[in-house]
Amino acid sequence: MASCRYLLLVLCVLSSVATLFISSSAQNARCSAISFETRSYNFCTDLPTLDSTLHWTYDNTSNSIDFAYRSDASEGWVAWGINPTGSSIMRGTQAFVAYINSTDNGAINTRTTSIEGYSTSLEQGDLSFAVSGLSGEMVENTITIFANITLPPLSGNRTEYNHIWQVGPIDNGALSVHPLVAANTQAAGSIDFQSGASTGVGNSVIRRRNTHGVINALSWGVLMPIGVIMARYLRVFKAADPAWFYLHMTIQTSAYIIGVAGFSTGIQLGNDSEGIEQTEHRILGIALFCCATLQVFALLLRPSKDHKYRRFWNFYHHSIGYSVIVLSIINIFEGFEILSPENKWKNAYIGIISSLGGIALILEITTWIIVLNRKKAHGANP
Repeated sequence: MASCRYLLLVLCVLSSVATLFISSSAQNARCSAISFETRSYNFCTDLPTLDSTLHWTYDNTSNSIDFAYRSDASEGWVAWGINPTGSSIMRGTQAFVAYINSTDNGAINTRTTSIEGYSTSLEQGDLSFAVSGLSGEMVENTITIFANITLPPLSGNRTEYNHIWQVGPIDNGALSVHPLVAANTQAAGSIDFQSGASTGVGNSVIRRRNTHGVINALSWGVLMPIGVIMARYLRVFKAADPAWFYLHMTIQTSAYIIGVAGFSTGIQLGNDSEGIEQTEHRILGIALFCCATLQVFALLLRPSKDHKYRRFWNFYHHSIGYSVIVLSIINIFEGFEILSPENKWKNAYIGIISSLGGIALILEITTWIIVLNRKKAHGANP
């Protein structure tokens, strides 16, 4: 049995590695298949978001690159740039922008811009390094930016730079702010122009966002409702007393502890995502966490069953508990909108919460029947 498990584990690992290898090869093939009429480049990479590619040739003697950045132009404007400071993803980026000029027979306009803040309008501005040969073209709804730049020197003679790429809409002739969906907010990475190696700076952020989402969906969105179902319906069955209470306590405490971890990752993500505000999600998360924390402290003040204030405590406990469930479900769907995962994840959660709702409905009917029968029996035998 142990050897079979080991063999299964090995096969799973090999399958995953093979999948990654095939996926990586396919990605390389996509940018390699792109050619330009009068230009050729030594390196290319498929950027992980926004259907964009970057092509370049590095000149070691002058520490310069000749590059072409291609991106889908359906949004309106496209941009690519490097950040020599490395202190922030966006602020300090030296960028190249291209867009369709609707007032000039659809000509492609290009410009350089130095991004100093998150409210930038991408106005024309000088860069901190030399630029030559800046131009742009559009072929089949894809804009390409061409230029030659002298890379600013980095400490230790490194050739790995942070870079970002972006697309956004044009509103009444003005370049507007890009969308804040996952594909746009994750459009950043690092690239070594000498070796051709590239990584997504957003990869660690994506992992943390996904971890945050999974933890909170499990704790607030699944365990909490299960704990409420345990308390509301099992206590009707005399044989389940007092087991229902300990089950309720165990599940809700576990959900809260896991939820604290999820809340902490959310706060940290918010602090690290400079210039990106998910206001509604953040407010809902804080309100949810405060309500859940009140529930925990309320246990310390729980009066005995025959205490005159017990019914007030019950009303408070039930009201806050149901509020936590409602807030958690709303905020989980808010998180889906932010992360924009594949539909299967959202559908899976809908399936889980719908199943719990169906179970609750069946138990609601069942427990009401039991309670009414008990009242009838009690009335017949006073």
